[in-house]
Amino acid sequence: MKLGVFTVLFAGKPLEEALDYIASKGLDAVEIGTGGYPGNAHCDPDTLLGDAGKLKAFKQAVESRGLTISALSVHGNPLHPQKQIAKEFHDAFVKTVDLAERLEVPVVNTFSGCPGDHEDAKYPNWPVAPWPNDYQEILTWQWEQKVIPYWSEWGRYASQHNVKIGLELHGGFSVHSPGTLLRLREAAGEAIGANLDPSHMWWQGIDPVQAVHILGRAGAIHHFHAKDTTIDPSNVNKHGVTDMQSYALMLDRAWQFRTVGFGHDLKTWADILSALRLVGYDYVVSIEHEDGLMSIDEGFTKAVANLQQVLLREPLGQMWWV
Repeated sequence: MKLGVFTVLFAGKPLEEALDYIASKGLDAVEIGTGGYPGNAHCDPDTLLGDAGKLKAFKQAVESRGLTISALSVHGNPLHPQKQIAKEFHDAFVKTVDLAERLEVPVVNTFSGCPGDHEDAKYPNWPVAPWPNDYQEILTWQWEQKVIPYWSEWGRYASQHNVKIGLELHGGFSVHSPGTLLRLREAAGEAIGANLDPSHMWWQGIDPVQAVHILGRAGAIHHFHAKDTTIDPSNVNKHGVTDMQSYALMLDRAWQFRTVGFGHDLKTWADILSALRLVGYDYVVSIEHEDGLMSIDEGFTKAVANLQQVLLREPLGQMWWV
């Protein structure tokens, strides 16, 4: 496995300065934002697709520092019920797939999106209860009329451009669990897989090791985020895991994101990484730092130090004891 980082963390630095800093920490890979929610501070698809010289220089900037690009990330909601919003996210996704092909980057990360509850809706609707039956009707309409048709078409497009789609399993979107990911993959094809982030499993009550097994046995893990979560035992009984309070209200929230090792111990992280290897994932572990108790540099540095202790880097040898 290789260790990487989602570079939106360093959006305040110019690309080459950010790459120098990342390389100085001994990392192997970068995941770069190209639009949507992550923004495109380091990588504007319009610029690079329109200028072969700039495309070459961009690629050289990464490779000259001994780094590779693990994924381009363009998280958004291409199924948003407001057509203009959906179009902006969709266009950014398509350009990112085109750019990934040009850069020979194998994965584009994004969200599945979430539609409204009918054709003329204004806002997304994320059903989280099976009853009253209205919610089941909404869910059926969303998947049959929006989610499956969209990703069937654009999954094929990605495949034609030699790109896999890593959907981040994230609350608020139609694909948010191993089960919903596998449902979409079965309907829309194997270009669809997970950008698996344990932090979003923990707050939903899903064991990340089991999520790795469920998805990995289906060959459905395309990329992996390293981010932690802590659950407050008092606040979760007050607000539940679907706590709608701002992330900024850390003292009262049921759960919050932490950097690797500050929500769960390194044995837990070793179990996750071992499970990844067991199911055949031997790609990049990409750090995502969204810890409200740590600065950018401190949270990133501690995540690197913790993961370096448990990352399985060397190729498997023969079982000499067998």
